[in-house]
Amino acid sequence: MPAPERIPPERMSTASRSVARPAAEATRRLIAQGTLTVHGQITEASNAVLFGTVEHEGIVLPCVYKPVAGERPLWDFPDGSLAQREVAAYEVSRATGWDLIPATVLRDGPYGTGMCQAWVGEPPDASETGSDQGGGEDAREEGAQPGGAQEDGTGENPAPLLALVDEQEPGEGWKAVGFADVGGGRTALLVHADDPALRRLAVLDAVINNGDRKGGHLLPRPDGALYAIDHGVTFHVDDKLRTLLWGWAGEELTGEAVEALRGLSRQLAAGAELAARLAELLTDAEVEAVRGRVEALLSSGAHPLPSGDWPAIPWPPV
Repeated sequence: MPAPERIPPERMSTASRSVARPAAEATRRLIAQGTLTVHGQITEASNAVLFGTVEHEGIVLPCVYKPVAGERPLWDFPDGSLAQREVAAYEVSRATGWDLIPATVLRDGPYGTGMCQAWVGEPPDASETGSDQGGGEDAREEGAQPGGAQEDGTGENPAPLLALVDEQEPGEGWKAVGFADVGGGRTALLVHADDPALRRLAVLDAVINNGDRKGGHLLPRPDGALYAIDHGVTFHVDDKLRTLLWGWAGEELTGEAVEALRGLSRQLAAGAELAARLAELLTDAEVEAVRGRVEALLSSGAHPLPSGDWPAIPWPPV
């Protein structure tokens, strides 16, 4: 990337001091209203993912921009776009009050309409981006360390959320997912942390029917916050839940989760604001399926179990 296209560090620090948390409404307004500039491409994945900044009223915020024109069609998702589903996932996340997904909007950009999302963590430097226009998934997935820990630029790494262990049972503070082939005729137990924020995300994924929850999509922060990215393969009307977060499968939902689901149920009622926003992003059948999944979770009172009709765990897990 030519030096003039690089992002001045002092402007980035101005943004970090001035902008609210990544999932906040103030951040959403900024990325929706700001001037979007592309600085490079996140390479080596299946769809066009561009790194850029949005600037509004003197505040500069790093962002991810995924133009619809750079999406590769999915045979089993013939309607809508990845970008629309990413925005819909953010809307549902905001409605729960958990703010697990960075602010995400559908907006115009240099390469047409696309998804624009607030960047979480340190932005990439020139060595991590390219100028060609192929594309891939978010670079934040490429930069993730095993277990979901990610360097934040301060020398601190959050505690890992995922691990492979040479044990038959998970240790204290961990939940078992299943055994994985690690090569050489060996298997290891895949575990995830018994973490409250991660458990909220497991509920959110069940609501949005996430078909691709990998470890690299988890962005834990040193302050304890957890953000999740890459939600283009969501909201299918059929059960497509494929995740690494099966550790609570069949267990009773927390009281907090039940309250969040009841709130979602109200906000998904015909004529409610969330229902109206989702109707602009998803098909009628997909919106109705969201309602059905919320009601099913409330009726069962438990985390869902794998259906058996679809691979339950994405691979590779990162």
